[in-house]
Amino acid sequence: MQRITPFLWFDREAEEAMSFYTSVFRNSRIVSVNRYGEAGPGPKGTVMTGTFELEGQRFMALNGGPQFTFTGAISFLVSCETQDEADRLWERLSEGGEKGRCGWLKDKFGVSWQIVPTVLGEMLADTDAGRSQRVMRAMLQMDKIDIEALRRAYEQR
Repeated sequence: MQRITPFLWFDREAEEAMSFYTSVFRNSRIVSVNRYGEAGPGPKGTVMTGTFELEGQRFMALNGGPQFTFTGAISFLVSCETQDEADRLWERLSEGGEKGRCGWLKDKFGVSWQIVPTVLGEMLADTDAGRSQRVMRAMLQMDKIDIEALRRAYEQR
């Protein structure tokens, strides 16, 4: 059993968000949906809470009203093995949202994501300070992370 589950508070977009996220990630599914009844604070039949999984990570979504909104103070980091995967996730998750710097984006619901190739962490952890600093400087100039540009910075003499 997963002990910690991210819980996402939406105004009224929980069902749309769950459908969107599960369409973006290949290994995903909606697990359950609970709807408001006659006595609920939300309109009867609309989603109250839902549980969904993305790449084995379980999430909960709530239609709780406009009291709370998302900020960039919390984000979801997605590790990518290939440039194609990073490109696909970057484009899909940013549709209707906002692209940022260094692999960060906000989706159309205001949720922040970091799309990061795994090779970036490996290069930044290199014991050769010159290599890791060149990679960091290159990354700081990017919006979507470009693996080939990172490799060029890493190999530069």
